[in-house]
Amino acid sequence: MVKIQFVRLCFLGGLIACSPKTASHESAETKTETYQLVWSDEFDTDGPPNPQNWTYERGFTRNEELQWYQEDNAFVKDGMLIIEGRRETRPNPDYQADSNDWRTNRPEINYTSSCVTTQGRHQWRYGRFEIKARIKTEAGLWPAIWTLGLGHEWPVNGEIDIMEFYGGNILANAAWAAAGRWQAVWDDLRKPVNSFNDPDWDDRFHIWRMDWTEAAIKIYLDDELLNTIDLEETINQRGAVKNPFRETEHYLLLNLAIGGKNGGDPSGTAFPTRYEIDYVRVYQQ
Repeated sequence: MVKIQFVRLCFLGGLIACSPKTASHESAETKTETYQLVWSDEFDTDGPPNPQNWTYERGFTRNEELQWYQEDNAFVKDGMLIIEGRRETRPNPDYQADSNDWRTNRPEINYTSSCVTTQGRHQWRYGRFEIKARIKTEAGLWPAIWTLGLGHEWPVNGEIDIMEFYGGNILANAAWAAAGRWQAVWDDLRKPVNSFNDPDWDDRFHIWRMDWTEAAIKIYLDDELLNTIDLEETINQRGAVKNPFRETEHYLLLNLAIGGKNGGDPSGTAFPTRYEIDYVRVYQQ
């Protein structure tokens, strides 16, 4: 979700094929007998997300995105977690007229949304992560399912993007530290949404899955393998952690960003808009 520096990039769906990052299909039942459910949220109770599972980010946070994150835009209804993006204008409570920081030099908030996280509640190293969700693939929207490592600054802590959408593409990524502070090495893969050849793709729920072992991170969409990240290669070039995907526990984030460095222009997109999550499940061997 945080984007600073791109190093490796593959396009799927008829644009550019990058070996060995080719798509394949693998049943979600593969090796399920070796996994046990260790945590889940099925979103069965209407109201705010379960506070034993989720915390919230607040305000303007990253990537010069347009949305102000707040709790009100995340709620559970009819068996789903709904993160609602809204176009609404009100004063920025953190505004400072003489500030050079984009978070505080904006006098107004023009969009609101939510980012819910398991930080301080639940964290994991290795396992199978499965999320069933429905997203809108419209201009300016940037929904994501991702993880961050604990205890260190980004990107020394490591980042895994199980799902992102922006600019017409579904992304499946991981990042770790390059030599410069705040600079990342990316294993970054993109699949154009139009390659699905499904005009109703937005109307359907889809299953994103990550299988994370000591050897590799594999990211799937509806059982199609999008990206395999070899953990022999994910070595930080700076910081106290050598390999953030072998040494660090990660927490989960679900958010709907709007605009920003990668999200695009939302001015022609209809609001309110919803990012809906049916369930989140974590299995471990």
